[in-house]
Amino acid sequence: MDIRQLNYFVAVYEQGSVSAAARYCCVAQPSLSAALRQLEQELGVTLFLRLPKGVLPTEDGEKLYGHAGRLLGQLQSLKASFREPVARVKFRLGLIRALGVERMSQLLREFSNSVAGLELHLVEPEEPCDARIITPHQLKAGEAFQPIWRDSYLLAMPPGTALSLQQQIQLTDFEQLPLIKRTPCDAWNILYPELVRLDIKPDIRADIQTIEYALGLVSAGVGCALVPNFDSLLQRQDITLSTITSLNLQREIGLAYPKNQDSVSLTILRQLCKTVG
Repeated sequence: MDIRQLNYFVAVYEQGSVSAAARYCCVAQPSLSAALRQLEQELGVTLFLRLPKGVLPTEDGEKLYGHAGRLLGQLQSLKASFREPVARVKFRLGLIRALGVERMSQLLREFSNSVAGLELHLVEPEEPCDARIITPHQLKAGEAFQPIWRDSYLLAMPPGTALSLQQQIQLTDFEQLPLIKRTPCDAWNILYPELVRLDIKPDIRADIQTIEYALGLVSAGVGCALVPNFDSLLQRQDITLSTITSLNLQREIGLAYPKNQDSVSLTILRQLCKTVG
């Protein structure tokens, strides 16, 4: 057993899938899978149950996670005790909601590892900040915009419903459809005016702000919701996802920063955003 194996194990446990953990650790999936199998062989236990989409920790996996977390934390403390103190670099990054936990965690992790002494503050995009990750329509005068991601939107539905059997959803399917409205949402701003134009009236069951709450209501069978096509959502078994025809439901996400300002931290962040998109 070595530290690399434990790091991979913790990543699989926290990410919920081997593929997501491989992306998080920036390693090839076969290498991570091999290390995980070797760890299971050394311990003589099964750490995860392999599901069609993702993994589920066993009782032994839960037990190892507690030990691994403490061990890795002690190792980090040990390393830190021998490092010379570095000057703190404060950086305020404004983030809109619903950016995708997995990809944002990876970007922020790489940013923190690339800037020595970084003290990162995540704030609302309307607050004073050094840079913002936003959509183009939120851009302010004097800011440059560097694209990072382009997301398509899907309709999330409770599994087992008649509509969930359709791979593609027509606009007419929204007539009296139990629907969870989420604002602000770029896709909603495109879809709803089109439904009004066609005199299609969905059954609005809730009006909330976050994707997490929307997905919770979908999973509970309250209604359907528009969600970005994040990889993590495609692995969930408590919801069904289908595309919506006739409309181009997309949004662009990018890094906004002052045109007349620059810093080492901002330069590094801009370069990282070019590689993760």
